[in-house]
Order: sequence, then C-alpha cells, then structure tokens
Amino acid sequence: MRRRSQTTVDDTPVPADDPKPQGKGRPTPKRRDAEGRRRQPVSAPKDRKEAYRQMRAKQAAERDRARQGMLAGDERYFPARDKGPARKFARDWVDSRRLPSQYFLPLSMVILLATWIPWPISIRAQVLGYVVAIGWPIMMIGVLATSVYVAWKVKKEVVEKLPKESPKGVGFYAAMRALQIRKLRFPPPSVLPGGKPVPAKK
Repeated sequence: MRRRSQTTVDDTPVPADDPKPQGKGRPTPKRRDAEGRRRQPVSAPKDRKEAYRQMRAKQAAERDRARQGMLAGDERYFPARDKGPARKFARDWVDSRRLPSQYFLPLSMVILLATWIPWPISIRAQVLGYVVAIGWPIMMIGVLATSVYVAWKVKKEVVEKLPKESPKGVGFYAAMRALQIRKLRFPPPSVLPGGKPVPAKK
C-alpha cells in the first residue's frame, strides 16, 4: 500500500490587497529611456574659436588650482625642483633664519634709487664714490660668503639627517632661496624666523 505524500499544496487564492509586494512593483524602463538618463549633456564647441576659448579657460582653471595648491603647501602641485624631503628641509632651514644675503636685493634697490636722486654735483660724486668703492664690494663679499656657507651647511645636514635622500643640488637650491626676499619666496615659507610654524590663515 502506497504511503500518501505528507506535502500538501495550499490552493487558497491570494487576496488582491496582500501587503507582500509581487515582483519589483514598477514597470521595467525601456532601454532607450535608461540610456537617455545616463547621458550627460555635452556642450560641444561651435567652431574653432569657441574650442580655443574653452581650452584657454580650462588651462587657466588648472593653473589657478595649482597656484592655490602651492600657496597651501600641497607638494602635489610643486614643480619637480621643489619636491622631496631634502628640498623641504632646505626651505625650512633657510626660512627659519635671517641671513645677510636676503637683504641683497633691497639694498641694491636703495643704492640704485640713491643714484637717481638729483644731488648737487659735489655730493653726487661723493655718494657714487662711496657706493662703488665701499658699498658694492661689501655687499658682494657678504652675499658670496653667505651663499657658500648656506650651501655647505644645508648639504651637510641633509646627509646627516636624511641619509636616504640624495643631497645633489640641495646646497645650490638653499643658497638661491637665501638670496630671495622672504615675502617673494615660492613656495611660501612654512616656518617663521626662529623655527615656529607660520600661523594658519583664517
């Protein structure tokens, strides 16, 4: 005698207001409608002049973004010559000190302006004589001595403190930065004279 199956099928009809959703509950969108929503509007240039204008605007935006990144100290936007721990150390070393060479350009401007002043002939001759005979030689000797010292000292400290970094060119890099007026240095200084960090701009 065969044993009846214990499984039974419930043939009770499901009411129309059954809260359980059946399927997705929404119609499947047509392929062309879905692709249309994915498409982004593209403003193609009308002519060569418009294409050139768009290219110039894009390049200007990229340059501005790079400049803002450099001002913020973001090394991703630095030129190759400014990247790396050794160059960062050189900048901070120079920026944390008041070096005689950084006053070379301001003093040169003062001397140049002094020669343009309409002094009386006798005084003008004396001023130019002192400048040529004393002023310029002293400045040049000071700049040369400072540059040699900065290049030697920075390279020496990079070798000692950053042994994994190449010291090639770092001395010259530091000496050239030491010649620049502090406010015109780029990338801008991240430390104040004395070594304290530059306060963040509000």
